[in-house]
Amino acid sequence: MILVTVSVCTMLYALTATIINVALPQLQGALSATPEQIAWVVTLNVIATAVITPMTGWLVSRLGERPLLLWAIIGFAVSTFLCATATSLETLLLYRVAQGAFGAPIVPLSQSILLVNFTGKDRPMAQGFFGMTVVIGPAVGPALGGYFAEAHDWRWVFYSIVPLCLLAFILVISFIRPVAREKSAKLDWTGFLALSFAIICLQLLVDRGERLDWFSSREILLYGCGAALGLYLFIVHTATSDAPFLNPQLFKDRNFSVGLGLVFVYGMLNFTPITLLPPMLHNLKGYPDSLIGLLLAMRGLGMVVGFFTAGRLGWMDPRLTFFIGMVLNGISGLMMASFNVNVPPETIALAGVIQGMGSGLMWVPLVVMTFATLNEKFMPEGSSIFHLLRNFGTSIFISLSFMVVVRTARINYAELAENISPYKESLRYPGVSGAWNLDTVEGLSRIGDEVGRQAQMIGYDNAFVMYAIVCFASLPLLLLVRVKRPEKDNGR
Repeated sequence: MILVTVSVCTMLYALTATIINVALPQLQGALSATPEQIAWVVTLNVIATAVITPMTGWLVSRLGERPLLLWAIIGFAVSTFLCATATSLETLLLYRVAQGAFGAPIVPLSQSILLVNFTGKDRPMAQGFFGMTVVIGPAVGPALGGYFAEAHDWRWVFYSIVPLCLLAFILVISFIRPVAREKSAKLDWTGFLALSFAIICLQLLVDRGERLDWFSSREILLYGCGAALGLYLFIVHTATSDAPFLNPQLFKDRNFSVGLGLVFVYGMLNFTPITLLPPMLHNLKGYPDSLIGLLLAMRGLGMVVGFFTAGRLGWMDPRLTFFIGMVLNGISGLMMASFNVNVPPETIALAGVIQGMGSGLMWVPLVVMTFATLNEKFMPEGSSIFHLLRNFGTSIFISLSFMVVVRTARINYAELAENISPYKESLRYPGVSGAWNLDTVEGLSRIGDEVGRQAQMIGYDNAFVMYAIVCFASLPLLLLVRVKRPEKDNGR
């Protein structure tokens, strides 16, 4: 029941991370926002999660696992309800920040409880079950989000999460036992604030860089300097402090250090497709929200298969299982990079299933490799850093992907428009031009819309090419992972 409880708690956050994506186009219209502005609904939530996640170890020492989990679920439920009542983009963003902050401790704390209660050969089995139940959220989230957004409106996307919060609260009260805590634990506020400042500045730099023409803008220069200064202060303070915010002993474990790099990549790959596909399918294909939700749910179906397979392959070298999963992600990226405006739904669903299988295959060996040699006393702090980098990878790569879409779409629009001319003979044939009549205002408008649609499609394709490149370029990191666990615990 501990395994079921932590799985439901984590599914709660995973559901929230995916259910809103399918409603982004409707949110954009309801709140009169641009595509770049509505992306903040996702990215600000992830930033808040990334900032608060490293505090999990300190919060556990101050409050205890059970009280922290209960308060996190309560705050998460209240902020989710408030998201449904938002009347403007600004208030929705504020409530999404609160939702991310309260949800931040849920996943690392659940992971830590799982790692402590399941050791040895039981750990892959537990991780497989944990992963399989967790993907129920991403699997049903898009479908539920699409249904509620189309049948009612986007507010019901948030309302539907509140009952699950109540279930998680009841399970934690019933099955998570109180444990002793260190009341004297202190938070290194200098390290925490320096790291948070660096994360926020870097995220704002990536989010706003394209709109403000990058470093020709003073605002972007300030963000860049702020990120560099925050990171410098954090590194120097960590190296010289007696009790730093992040314990340097963690990074002496090679598997853990390499695992942090791999989980950063995993975060980049995991949620990016389901963030890019809804606006693409809605704006370029005109799909209804319910169909978009079903197509995104195919990824969840693939993840269920991937997690089940990974659990059955516990005897296999985890590096090989992770390699197969990463290759499947790369293949799905290449498939999505070949999409055009006439791509059939079956092809989109197949790419989603392959991507989901790859992500499912990657998670269990990733956790096993990362924590195989880490001392148990470092589990809460190690788990918080692990999920911090996963969330940070997600937020950074989503912003980079939207930047690629917007920038390359603008460039390709200019290039494609050069081929539209009264002297273009092919546009004079009715069988070729159709409604694209250069002699009327309506015809010019239609051909302009089509050029814009094709340019945006190229922009999305370029973002998926970048996705595939990241998949294949990160494979050499697996060569640094040690497979054998040391016979004696050396404190690392």
